[in-house]
Amino acid sequence: MELYPLDSEKIYFSEDYLTLDCEDGPRTLRIGEWLNADPVRIHKMVIREKTLQVDQMEVYNPLFSKLRRADPEYYKKFMGLKVTIDFPGFDTEIEAKIAFDTNPIGFYKWWRKGKHEHLVYLSQGNQFRLFQKVMLMEPKVMLKKDIDFVKNF
Repeated sequence: MELYPLDSEKIYFSEDYLTLDCEDGPRTLRIGEWLNADPVRIHKMVIREKTLQVDQMEVYNPLFSKLRRADPEYYKKFMGLKVTIDFPGFDTEIEAKIAFDTNPIGFYKWWRKGKHEHLVYLSQGNQFRLFQKVMLMEPKVMLKKDIDFVKNF
């Protein structure tokens, strides 16, 4: 079997071969096949480790749809406030960040009290920023656990 080690200088297209170490030894697949076989690993190599360069249209864009289906929790955490949501008052879906920044009280009510926590992942830092803004503007709408979170942050 021919091996195709990672070349960090190369830009990979979907038909290019890549050999990666797996539990059962080295495995060679086309990049397009790796997107199906292990999209989270490919995403980490592109985004976090920056060891794999891929073509935007042919590999990077399809990676997101594969990621969303393969590991919705990882996808949600990675996207954070960039995820699109159906937010009251808008005709179309918007980035969660828009509602978070422009209407913190409305976003808080939608996210926490509207039981939409599963749709948007907020890091502890973003939770703190949101809860702190809401506490300053309209503390009566806040849940006790969120007030305690700000006080103990």
